[in-house]
Amino acid sequence: MKVNTLILCLLLASFSSSLGFAKEKDDVRDVTGCLSKGDSANEFRLTGEDGSTWEVRSSKVALAEHVGHTVTATGVVSNAKMHNMKEDAKDAAKDSGMTKSDNEHGHLKVTDVKMVSESCQK
Repeated sequence: MKVNTLILCLLLASFSSSLGFAKEKDDVRDVTGCLSKGDSANEFRLTGEDGSTWEVRSSKVALAEHVGHTVTATGVVSNAKMHNMKEDAKDAAKDSGMTKSDNEHGHLKVTDVKMVSESCQK
């Protein structure tokens, strides 16, 4: 356990020093998955087909109409720079053999939604 923690710390340190060379990721993403109600009135959860989870909000799109549907949501990643750094650290840990879940979790401000299916069943 201590070895894994040490390896992860070393990876994060080397990653931090190479931030100037990090690959650019989009601030806007398309996520396809099942939309469900969130914890608060205007919050929803989108569980992606890839296992990712997103807390989603929108002032432009009526998300409540799509609860229980499979949708493709387009939106802006909140705190994109920090989110992308977290993804890169997970990728580096995975490349070194760490076995923790690499499922993405983030916050998305939805600007568009397209219904894929009227249910979340596959």
